[in-house]
Amino acid sequence: MQVFVTGATGYVGSSVATAFRRAGHRVWGLTRTEAKARWLEQHEIEPVVGDLADPKTYADVAAECAVLVHAAFEYSANGVAKDKQAIETLIEAGRRGAKPKTVILTSGVWVHGDTGDRMVDETTPLNPIKLVAWRPAHEQLVLQASGVRGLVIRPGCVYGGPGGLTAPWFADASAGKQPTIVGTAAAAGRWCMQTISPTPTCEPGRAVSVARCLTSATGRAPRRSRWRPRPRAPRATGVRSAPCRSPRPRRRWGISPRRWR
Repeated sequence: MQVFVTGATGYVGSSVATAFRRAGHRVWGLTRTEAKARWLEQHEIEPVVGDLADPKTYADVAAECAVLVHAAFEYSANGVAKDKQAIETLIEAGRRGAKPKTVILTSGVWVHGDTGDRMVDETTPLNPIKLVAWRPAHEQLVLQASGVRGLVIRPGCVYGGPGGLTAPWFADASAGKQPTIVGTAAAAGRWCMQTISPTPTCEPGRAVSVARCLTSATGRAPRRSRWRPRPRAPRATGVRSAPCRSPRPRRRWGISPRRWR
């Protein structure tokens, strides 16, 4: 299978692209610089040097692939507009060719907002925090698109490796300084966490990685699905998500539009 990934050298996208390649697929990855293109080549991913804001730099390559994964976001004043343009470009590319393609958008659980002690799933009305208030509309672009199989993935707060949300929490401690403590006994918040990719230090069966979710979704999730992996949620502060059960060791897991089983 041929796969195209935006943000292929980013925190999430790099793990997703390499996971597809390890699964035996031929992968093209969008990146903005020649230096990062060399990193892709080293990982057997075919680089596409371009920019989200310039569809001509990647649309033709995307149109030749069966799975189109949007895992990029530019944190700039025009980031939201560029994100919408990229989604529309991938949907249009997905309509080209002999067979309908799968378009996957990586969103996040923050579209549920502060859930308190309530359990939520993909049918729960959204209440996004201000930072991601634009995301539900972009999800609908994918879910309602005709001529493609649209999927939306809502990972938890992604952790693992030197990047992501949690890395700064441990930076001071790694440098021998006083560590950053996230949360207090009074706040006692709970975040829904999601590992970026499986590692030897992960307890077997406990961590379902973002990369594993996306590679599996291409063959199992129904059309126009939206779902979120359900890892265990360590305590912290900020957005809350109710604790949820992880797949058991050695137990076969599957994907439905509503829940992990």
